[in-house]
Amino acid sequence: QVRLVESGGGLVQPGGSLKVSCAASGIFFSSYAVTWYRQAPGKQREWVGDITTIDTTNYAVSVKGRFTITRDNAKNTAYLQMNSLKPEDTAVYYCNCRRSIEEYWGQGTQVTVSS
Repeated sequence: QVRLVESGGGLVQPGGSLKVSCAASGIFFSSYAVTWYRQAPGKQREWVGDITTIDTTNYAVSVKGRFTITRDNAKNTAYLQMNSLKPEDTAVYYCNCRRSIEEYWGQGTQVTVSS
C-alpha cells in the first residue's frame, strides 16, 4: 500500500520560515520525482517546484530564492523549506511522487502565513 504523508504545516508570521515534509511508504522512493503543489482557497492548484531522481530542482518564479526542495532517499522523505514567507503563500501544500505514468498524492498540509 502506497502512502504519502505531509507534515510540518502550521501558522507562521510573515517573514518567517517553515519546513514541511513528505514521507513516502510502499514505493521505491529514490526512483520517483517529487513535486510540490499548493492550493489556496478559491484558487486552482499551483505548481511550486520539483526535484528529480538526480536531485535537479526547479521552482516557480513566485517562490524561487525563498523555497528549497530536498530529498533524503534513505528516509524516503522529501522536504520543502520555505523562508521569507508571505501571506500569499498561505495554502494547502501537497506532495506528488511520479515515475512515468505512475503517480501518488499526499493528503496535504495547511500552511498559514499571518500576523
